[in-house]
Amino acid sequence: MRAPLYSASPAELFDLAVIEDPHPFFARLRERHAISRIGETGVHLVATWDLIEEALGREADFSANLTGVLVRGGDGLPAPLELPVTGANQVIATADEPDHAIHRALVQPRLTAPRIAALERQMRVWAREALDPWLSAGGGDFVPIAETVPARALAHVLGLPDRDVAHFRRWAMMGGDMLGGDVTAARMTEFGAETVGMAAYLEGHLEAARSRPQPGPDAPLLHALARGVESGQIAVRDAIGIAIVMFGAGGESTAALIGSATRLLAEDPVRADELRSHPDRIPRFVEESVRLEPPFKFHYRVVRRACELGGARLEPGDRLMLLWGSANRDPAHFAEPDALRLDRRHPKQHLGFGRGAHFCIGAPLARLEARVVLEELLASTRRLGLRVDAPPVHTRSIFVRRPERLPLHVE
Repeated sequence: MRAPLYSASPAELFDLAVIEDPHPFFARLRERHAISRIGETGVHLVATWDLIEEALGREADFSANLTGVLVRGGDGLPAPLELPVTGANQVIATADEPDHAIHRALVQPRLTAPRIAALERQMRVWAREALDPWLSAGGGDFVPIAETVPARALAHVLGLPDRDVAHFRRWAMMGGDMLGGDVTAARMTEFGAETVGMAAYLEGHLEAARSRPQPGPDAPLLHALARGVESGQIAVRDAIGIAIVMFGAGGESTAALIGSATRLLAEDPVRADELRSHPDRIPRFVEESVRLEPPFKFHYRVVRRACELGGARLEPGDRLMLLWGSANRDPAHFAEPDALRLDRRHPKQHLGFGRGAHFCIGAPLARLEARVVLEELLASTRRLGLRVDAPPVHTRSIFVRRPERLPLHVE
């Protein structure tokens, strides 16, 4: 028998009030127990900074492989859904060593901070093209802007045609929807068919890159993956899997960041005025936005062998949900954890982009996109605010923290 362990209310995980504002739920988890189980699902919530940091350093015990997720069962309560273990879904962010290091080494050169910084001029063009008609209309739903700019940036980095950006927007949101837990069987079937089409599209462009190779780290990312295939470092399915992961990691997460940061600005006109007067503070605002509202609330780890974490006995096949969204507001680690403060001594020391070996490889790109969009938005407005008659709505997901509707008015 396992030792007694605090059990989180299974029904609460999918509660719409928790989806809209998970932070009171996270606070209760931290106060009651740093690690708590979800019923009899074999899934454990890890809520504090120290325990998450410990888990991340124990890869021998906890694998990054995505082997299963929580979904809403027929009784409305969380239930485990086992996923097929294939190479295609164990790449980069969900790969363990040594595969993770191989995948990361192929992708990293194209995403270094200097190469991303060189995109700033083009990023401003994309931001202006998205913002100008929205501003002319007096505002409206900001979500299409938050989604379009990352989709175009992702297409550029991968080496895909800009004309297909509508597909990229849709594909970028699929991963979060599939992992969100609250999805019908019919919708999962639709996602499966869409993923097949997405993989076929990417394979076509990968084969084109293999037939017309472009050398060097400044070449589009698909060419780096093509070189990896040609050199025997990765299989074709791995290259396609990495590209698919990039859509969610580089598309949805950045759209979520831009949306959440804009919502925080719309809720605080005094802060917006401060940043208009001092645009050099916007990078710190971006970091606080990531800390307070990380795009992904958690990532999974699967238990490799019998062990303990935080006094909880874990068995092989159990899963951890590492709650970035909780750890980023842990009062044991942050002064005034719920406050947006631009004077933090180490503004980048949060878990919004993960930590350690699996730290988000696209963080420089996400930071650039968010900064540029906010700079252009603030420079073009005197005031922006939430619509009283249409409050923001977050996507119904236990996994991603992304505004699904964000109606704003602007002057």
